[in-house]
Amino acid sequence: MADSLFPHLKWDALWAATQETLYMTALSGLATFVLGIVLGLALFLTARGGLFPGRLLYSAISLLVNVFRSVPFIILIVLLIPFTKTLVGTILGVNAALPALIVGAAPFYARLVELALREVDKGVIEATRAMGARLSTLIFRVLLPESSPALVSGITVTLIALVSYSAMAGVIGAGGLGNLAYLEGFQRNHNDVTLVATMVILLIVFIIQFCGDVVTTLLDKR
Repeated sequence: MADSLFPHLKWDALWAATQETLYMTALSGLATFVLGIVLGLALFLTARGGLFPGRLLYSAISLLVNVFRSVPFIILIVLLIPFTKTLVGTILGVNAALPALIVGAAPFYARLVELALREVDKGVIEATRAMGARLSTLIFRVLLPESSPALVSGITVTLIALVSYSAMAGVIGAGGLGNLAYLEGFQRNHNDVTLVATMVILLIVFIIQFCGDVVTTLLDKR
């Protein structure tokens, strides 16, 4: 039945492409989470009214974040080709897509982190500081736990964006479902391949959103 509905689809190729998309999303998502937290904390702490206000430092970090967040992803991939080739040794394959995915997503998530941290009750922050808590204690015992629902919600949105980015990266040889849909589907006029690849991408997005919603609900103490 499946063969008659999707005559041009090779199921082993679909499974391999799905694994590649999951690999790119997971690794870049993990790196984006860490870098986004670091950049978001830096923005929050150095902002006007923050714990360590520094106009020049905040402006420099903010400019960096805004620049990379604003560049369209397909252009960012091209701009990062020399860096990617130096770092990975090639501009093709799933590993070659990781630098562009991380550079494209981390600044986006950093802004979400900054917004999440701003929502933390200032009274709790001041009370913690009044007790003589160190910065590490303030970050890991107050700021991150108190903002955890928003942080999870933000990384959920970012992971969904990374799935979309990985599909775009596939068009220029990064592999994954985007590569399958473009090379095997669009270029060969095999609409069934394009349709199935799109359905799998949507399924991945729905699963990420569902898991993110569940975790956010569990963490939300309100």
